[in-house]
Amino acid sequence: MIYRIGNIELDLDRMELRLGGEQQPVEPQVFRLLLHLIENRDRLVTKDDLINAVWGGRIISDATLSSRISSARRAMGDSGTRQHSIRTIARNGYRFVAEVEVSENQTATPLERNGRSQDRLIRYCVAPDGVQLAYSITGKGPALVKTMSWLNHLEFDWESPVFSDLFQKLTQEHTLLRYDSRGAGLSDKHPDDFSFEALASDLETAIDASGLEKFALLGISQGAALAIDYAARYPQRVSHLLLWGGYARGRKRRGNKQDEEKAQAFRTLMRYGWGKDSSTFRQMFSALYLPEANEEQIRWWTELQRIATTPENAIRLRDTIDDIDVSDRLALVKAPTLILHSEREEVAPISEARQMAAKIPDATVVPLDSANHLVLPQETAWHRAVAAIGDFLQN
Repeated sequence: MIYRIGNIELDLDRMELRLGGEQQPVEPQVFRLLLHLIENRDRLVTKDDLINAVWGGRIISDATLSSRISSARRAMGDSGTRQHSIRTIARNGYRFVAEVEVSENQTATPLERNGRSQDRLIRYCVAPDGVQLAYSITGKGPALVKTMSWLNHLEFDWESPVFSDLFQKLTQEHTLLRYDSRGAGLSDKHPDDFSFEALASDLETAIDASGLEKFALLGISQGAALAIDYAARYPQRVSHLLLWGGYARGRKRRGNKQDEEKAQAFRTLMRYGWGKDSSTFRQMFSALYLPEANEEQIRWWTELQRIATTPENAIRLRDTIDDIDVSDRLALVKAPTLILHSEREEVAPISEARQMAAKIPDATVVPLDSANHLVLPQETAWHRAVAAIGDFLQN
């Protein structure tokens, strides 16, 4: 669905606002506020109505609401005095008064056009500290929850030459819950807290908002630590635990001086090279994380950096990830556990997978013949991993 107001478009499928066909930067709260006003343009929208729709009923200041209204007006080419689109009804609320044309999205990708499911309906929930989190549910079958990875984007990941094949495969037989990390994707971009505790709380918030009761849990890369932590604390809700390329200990927690030095060097390069096509960081990242990736996949990763978050947020998330240690939780995991891990990767050596397997009571390790931290669809190892997941979840 697309709403058109003059030369402005709100694309619900992609959660984008475009001006003259060019995407404009709009924060998720502002987009949702605009969308709520447009969808209710036949009536007055009160302040309380907006707060319930955009902030989930959380108490906010008048200044916060005014700031978001101002941002929405700027996005529509309005101002406080020129209210052609969003009109203030003194002491009562707001009305969207511009003419709106509604049409179906004719530029949708084949994935969107064929069997589009609820995944394209981005939903929002609010963490205990007030951070808005974007999540989506798609597919059919037994529930499978994917924890956040370092960088996510609910929409852009579907176009990814790294992730889309996996998501399409999983949603053929499972109901898949995904969510964007705080500070990234379609979630709030300016949270104050990036601690592991906050990330763990976000996982709980997304699961509770989805209404899922029991499910398999998938943790990829550093998302494995969040999955381990949740499975240890809520054993009655996790039927299966899947850990792919994961680790219980971040680089600074492995007792290896070289890992600590690499973490610091990586952090420095991120600050100056994040999202840049030609940079030392791009070369270092591809050599470290995806040494066997093709050029399209490396380009996608660079574009994801630009779209998903800022260098500052990426560094703060990276600092938390490097300091993770959930080793004390491993023995508390009750669910049967499948650990998939590349044999030749350098980000998290396979010894980390074996360390987890030794402490989780019912764990199996499947080594994958790959040097990539994220095994890629063109690899034989990817097909082996997907087959192992299918067999594991059927038991």
